[in-house]
Amino acid sequence: MTHILNNPAWHALTSGNRSLAHGSGPVRYFWSDVSPFAGLEENSVEQFDELARLVPFDSPLAIVLPIATTLPAPWSIIQRIAVWQMVYIAPLHKLPSATSVVQLGSADVPEMLKLTKLTNPGPFEHNTFQFGHYEGIYEGDRLIAMAGQRMHPQPYAEISAVCTHPDFLGRGLASQLLVRQIHRIKAAGEIPFLHVKSENSRAITVYRNLGFEKRKEVVIYIIQKISPTT
Repeated sequence: MTHILNNPAWHALTSGNRSLAHGSGPVRYFWSDVSPFAGLEENSVEQFDELARLVPFDSPLAIVLPIATTLPAPWSIIQRIAVWQMVYIAPLHKLPSATSVVQLGSADVPEMLKLTKLTNPGPFEHNTFQFGHYEGIYEGDRLIAMAGQRMHPQPYAEISAVCTHPDFLGRGLASQLLVRQIHRIKAAGEIPFLHVKSENSRAITVYRNLGFEKRKEVVIYIIQKISPTT
C-alpha cells in the first residue's frame, strides 16, 4: 500500500482539508488565496489534463511527488524544490509555559503576511490562516514568530509556516511554537509531520532535536499552465 505521505496534498484535500477543497473526482486543489497545492489521485497524464481543465485561475500550483518526473503539456515546470518529509516519533516534550503566545486569525493577517514575506517559510497567502491553529508571539504591535498547520492528510497533520523575525533569532521562539503544535496534534490523536528544504541543514538539526525523523525526500514542483499561442 502506498504511504499516505507520498501524496500528501491529495489525501489532505480528500480528508482533513476537504472543507477547503475544490475540484472533483481524482483532481482537487485549494483556492489560490489559501494555498497553491493541488492533489491528483494518481498523478497520471489524464489527471494533469483534467487539472488544467478544472483550475479557473492562472497562478502557479504546487504538486508534491515522491520522485523526480516530467510533466505533460499544458504544464510548465517553474521550479523543483527537494524537501525532506520529517515525522515526529519522540515522546512529548514538556509543554512550555508562555503567556505571550496568542491565537492568530483574520485580524492578524497583515502581520502574518509581513513576517512570511520577510522570512520565506513557504507559500503564505491572504487566506492561508483558514487552515487553522496558527499561533504567534508579538513584540508590541509586531508579530515576531509564528507557526501553524497546513495539509491534514489524516491521521497526519503538517506543521507549517514556522518562522521568526531575524531580529529575534536565538531565543527559542520557533521551538516553543513547534512544541505547542506537536502537543495540539498529538492531543487530537494524530501524527505531526513537516516539510523542510533538503539543503536547510540548520532547520533539519532543530527538528531532529525536537523529535522529528526523516521519512522520505520528495519533490515539490511549482507548475503553471502554458497559454496556447495563436
